[in-house]
Formats: sequence, structure tokens, C-alpha cells
Amino acid sequence: MSIEPAIRQQIETRLAAVEAEEGVRLLLAIESGSRAWGFPSPDSDYDVRFIYVRPRRDYLALSPARDVIERPIVDEIDLNGWDIRKALGLMLRNNSVLSEWIESPIRYRDPHPVVARIAALEDRYFDPNSYALHYANLGRTATTRWLAQDKEVAVKRYFYALRPALAIRVLRRDPSRRPPMQLQQLMALADLPRSLCDEIERLVALKAETREAGLIARVPELEALIADELARAGDVPSRPPSEAFAAEAEDLFLELVEDK
Repeated sequence: MSIEPAIRQQIETRLAAVEAEEGVRLLLAIESGSRAWGFPSPDSDYDVRFIYVRPRRDYLALSPARDVIERPIVDEIDLNGWDIRKALGLMLRNNSVLSEWIESPIRYRDPHPVVARIAALEDRYFDPNSYALHYANLGRTATTRWLAQDKEVAVKRYFYALRPALAIRVLRRDPSRRPPMQLQQLMALADLPRSLCDEIERLVALKAETREAGLIARVPELEALIADELARAGDVPSRPPSEAFAAEAEDLFLELVEDK
């Protein structure tokens, strides 16, 4: 999905302001949330996320700077980012968020060359089981309020549970690859019945015309898929931990800081 030129210009201007005001260098700036996930609504926010590196002296200070930068939501643009040290630390704990940001199909900046090296690092060492458990937690949180009820549901809530469920399914089928972030790419790898694909595509089209809070009738076939996949996260095999993962991440971080 493309971003309207006027909105993209606003976002790029705000990113440049972050660099100037905070004295940081952006390594990655992408869209996350429903626009990048493949199921936007007309009133969806622009979820701009970025990774940055500070000057070397900031990492040596007695009072370290915060490891996040946040800006108020203005004109539906939600902009915040992580320090590279925070991002790499979460990567080492097999949090899949950095992986998803790297794979976002919507980019506001050309990524720094180090981003490709981070992706290769994750490919070598990520633990598919930990990723699956992370997605299961996301999915269960999304279904807590409606899966056991007999009421209509906001269409966006289906997607917030469906995407993690499909990520687990993709990991079960091929645990050697990090799952993509976009719903359509997950569907292509998930080997779903045609009837389910048609239903998901119908809901994507409906959400594209419906406000975020719009309600729809329940879809039992889809809910069965979600519940089954969230329950099967433990089926995804683990990759043994490697000391080289942390060592290579440390080297990468130090190289970046010295370069800054």
C-alpha cells in the first residue's frame, strides 16, 4: 500500500525534526500497524516507527538518555522509535517486533546498511518457538474480549488476532524462516483452504471501507482457525541458543557507536 505524497512529506519532515532535535541518526524508518499489515481502514493512524543511534558520548554518560523517542499523535501520525541498543536487546530475547519493522513494505527512509546485517543476524539465530509464543500472546490478548462472547465484533479485532495466528501457522510449516509481517504474505505461505482465503479477502475489503470501530457478524470458520493456531504455538520447534548471537550483536552495536 502506498502513502499519499502529502502525508509522506509530513512524515519525512517530522522524522528530520526528530534527528535535529534529539541529535540522533535514524537507521530505519517504516510504517507499522494496519497500513503495513495489509488491512487499513479509512481512519487508520499512520504508525511510524524508527530505530536510531545516538552519539557515542551519550552511551557513556552517567545519566543515560531514554531509549525511546516519542512524539504526540498529530493529524493521525503516531511517531515513535527505539534506540538501537534497546532494539538489539529485544532481538536477543527473540521479540519479533524488530524483525517485523525490518520487513515492513512501507519505508520512509532508505535503511542504513546495518539493517541488512541485523536481518541476516536474526536469520541465523532467531528462535522460532519464542517467536511463536510471542505471537500467541499477541493473539490471545486480541481475542480476550470477544472470542468467548456471542456478539458482533469489530472487524479490526479479527485481524489483530488473525495475523498472529497465521504467523504461528507459517512458523509451524517452516520454522527456518522468520514470518513476514503483512497479512497477504502470510496467507500466501499458510496453505489455507480457498474458502478461508475468500473470507479473509472479503473482510480486508470491508475494513477498507469501514471505520476502525465498525462491527460485523461473527465468522465461526475464521474463529476456529484463530483458536487452533494460537493453541499450537508450542508445536513450533526451538533453535538452541548460541553465544555467538549476543557476541555478534555486541560487535555490531559497538561498530555503529564508534562510527557515529
